[in-house]
Amino acid sequence: MQKERLLSRNLSPLGAWAFSIGTSIGWGSLVVTSNTYLAQAGPWGSAIGTAVGGLVMLIISVNYAYMMNIYPEAGGAYAYAREVFGYDHGFLVAWFLALTYMAILWANATSLPLFARYFLGDEFRFGRLYTVFGYDVYFGEALLSITALLLVARLCAARKRAMAGVMTVMSILFTLGITVCFVGAVIGHGLSFEPNFVPDRPVVSQVIGIAFVSPWAFIGFENISHSSEEVRFARTKFSRILLISVAFTTVLYIFVTMLSATAYPPRYGSWLEYIRDRGNLEGIEGLPAFYAAYRYMGNAGVSILMLTLLSLIITSLIGNITAVSRLLYALGKDGILPKRYATLNEHETPAKAIALVVGVSALFCLLGRTAIGWIVDVTTIGATLIYALVCATVVKLAGERRDNGQRALAIIGLAVMIGFGLHLVLPNLATADSLENESYFLFLLWSVLGFVFFHFTLKRDKQRRFGRSIVVWISLFSLVFFVSLVWLSQFILGASGAAMENVERIYTEQAAARAQAGVVAAEMGGVRRAISSSVASVTFLIALSLAMLIGSFRVMNQRARANEIQLGVVQEMANRDSLTGVKSRSAYAEKEKELDERIARADMGPFGLVVCDLNGLKLINDTQGHRSGDEYIKRASKIICDLFAHSPVYRNGGDEFVVLLMGRDYEERHALMAALHQKSVENISEDGVVISAGLSDYTGADDGRVRTVFERADAAMYEEKKLLKSMGARTR
Repeated sequence: MQKERLLSRNLSPLGAWAFSIGTSIGWGSLVVTSNTYLAQAGPWGSAIGTAVGGLVMLIISVNYAYMMNIYPEAGGAYAYAREVFGYDHGFLVAWFLALTYMAILWANATSLPLFARYFLGDEFRFGRLYTVFGYDVYFGEALLSITALLLVARLCAARKRAMAGVMTVMSILFTLGITVCFVGAVIGHGLSFEPNFVPDRPVVSQVIGIAFVSPWAFIGFENISHSSEEVRFARTKFSRILLISVAFTTVLYIFVTMLSATAYPPRYGSWLEYIRDRGNLEGIEGLPAFYAAYRYMGNAGVSILMLTLLSLIITSLIGNITAVSRLLYALGKDGILPKRYATLNEHETPAKAIALVVGVSALFCLLGRTAIGWIVDVTTIGATLIYALVCATVVKLAGERRDNGQRALAIIGLAVMIGFGLHLVLPNLATADSLENESYFLFLLWSVLGFVFFHFTLKRDKQRRFGRSIVVWISLFSLVFFVSLVWLSQFILGASGAAMENVERIYTEQAAARAQAGVVAAEMGGVRRAISSSVASVTFLIALSLAMLIGSFRVMNQRARANEIQLGVVQEMANRDSLTGVKSRSAYAEKEKELDERIARADMGPFGLVVCDLNGLKLINDTQGHRSGDEYIKRASKIICDLFAHSPVYRNGGDEFVVLLMGRDYEERHALMAALHQKSVENISEDGVVISAGLSDYTGADDGRVRTVFERADAAMYEEKKLLKSMGARTR
């Protein structure tokens, strides 16, 4: 029997740290984030806001570590939601996880052409293809991005030790690079800035605005949750690794932001003037962090940051490809994606899943940076939703396990993520910042596509695992509705603002009316406030109605369950074997009839039957009495139930048991049968329980009834009985 390949365990603690920090920090941390942060909050506002966001992510990391200890499975948050809340919640998490990782992957892949523009000039700007949303797409730059993806994918599909080694070396390089340049700037400039914050905006609002970006800034720190099957160290180290990586990420973000404000060209009066004019600059002047490194360390500083930036891009590519491929691997194992994506190559990596990731990414590399920038903004909503659901799983699981301290941390994390989500879905709620209107539209589009994909998943779901939690889909629909309102209001505001600006421009061109300039802008501000308050009011009413709807649904569901329990008590007693507690012979007969009907309708998914027979029961009854025989039966039942933990077990006779394998046990059936055989072999010498078992799979068109599957399994059981007898097992 061919042994099923499993993900190999070769990830060290240092490698896990590298994957965590290397995925959470990318191109944006050195090029985009510093400029955006400084423009919104200044150096100290950015530093304080980043520190607050880091504290929030420390809470999220503790919740992740808790779930990783309990469910060390590929798929990370998808696996947690699936196990705690069911497949519907799992699907929702997986849908937004895929977008989140893929968008960050596309952003870093398409940053390589920008890297080339800054440091190599126009070497790759050849073969202009078209313009997308104002961005010129060149064949040479697209080829550069796709080639990088292919090379990294090749590394990820090969031996994982080499991949982990590259991640570790490059993570250390960019950590040292950023730190060295920051220390050089502090020595040359100090930490005195003027201004410390952005003028004309409340300081608290600036700090909160930066803190709200933390789900985007830290995306990927949980990368190792997808590779928790592959670690070769104790699970208790997960918490420490995540805490350290989040702390490192926070410090590095602060270093980069402050580094960017320490120097500016002489023609500017302050860093603020410099940052606000950055869009008109080229070369290293257009990269504040690089300009500061050059100012204090010369060409050596630029070289260090070039190596740092390249390392950031490569680690992000490796980390995100690894994370999303493990997610697709988990979805393939659960049948949400085709099974081929759950297969492993000779290096024990999901090569086909990696190929799918790269294939899709190559297409998006042709969209240009503008569109991908909007998609990346969507990941802020996606990450907030994912982190909230992870906290929710901990709230439920920790409550069941009476881990009160952990449950309290999860409640805090969940409350904070809800607050972050409200800020994103309702712009201008706490700050004056909001996502681009196109990002809201893309979120709506991705959510609707999720509904479509779920519909087809539901139709293919032969095992009836999906569609059991209407609450999750009502909630998603409501979120879509809220975001639709926001998108519509932002669209109206944008269009009205553009029209009013044109009117005011024309109006103020008239010499006699110049005294009236600004009147239209003031009126437009009033319109903006009125629309924002209206949207907030409507959203509150819808949220309240939704809460009542969910509450009513839960009450009705509880009543229905109570009625079902009352009606099912008598039937359950009849369908339960009184000696062992497993299902009875009559229950098996009913199940067999149900399966026969599904086979006749051609509506039967894959399943297997295991027929078990207890060796030596008659001898025990004859020599030791029926009480000893009953104990023997109960011990045998426990062995079977413990081994086939996810499948119904039936006692079909005095010494005969039948197991119906579906889902996870069916996928691992050969390994489980081998374990049962080994247990029986060991018990022969120890005079323990010996179980002869045979397995048979449903073959579709060749099996018109369950009985034919049972007969093959029964025949296989007798072959096993002969084998065990030859090894010394007792007979009847």
